[in-house]
Amino acid sequence: QLVESGGGSVQAGGSLRLSCAASGFTSDANAIGWFRGKERERVSCITNSDNITYYSSSVKGRFTISSDNAENTVYLQMNSLKPEDTAIYYCASLHYLGELCEGPIIYRSWGQGTRVTVSS
Repeated sequence: QLVESGGGSVQAGGSLRLSCAASGFTSDANAIGWFRGKERERVSCITNSDNITYYSSSVKGRFTISSDNAENTVYLQMNSLKPEDTAIYYCASLHYLGELCEGPIIYRSWGQGTRVTVSS
């Protein structure tokens, strides 16, 4: 089960931190990722075992993903937000193949989503 929190409304240039609290993973899940919008655009991912990260080109340098294993929580720190970052953000437990979140992904579970609105 995954539960997101931390969404909200900010002005362009502002910051938000999203949280994804996780429990009960399937045995082959090897990463947690953040996705956004109806198309589930890949935003950022982090591996469960060694904290390797992936960022899409649209957020690289502005967003930072991190993991607190003691709290079973993955965070997405979003800085320098732009209006085009507006979306519902989802976290997912997944099994990736090949390069982290650049190749095929088998999704194991999804959170309910948290809305991020960035105004200009």
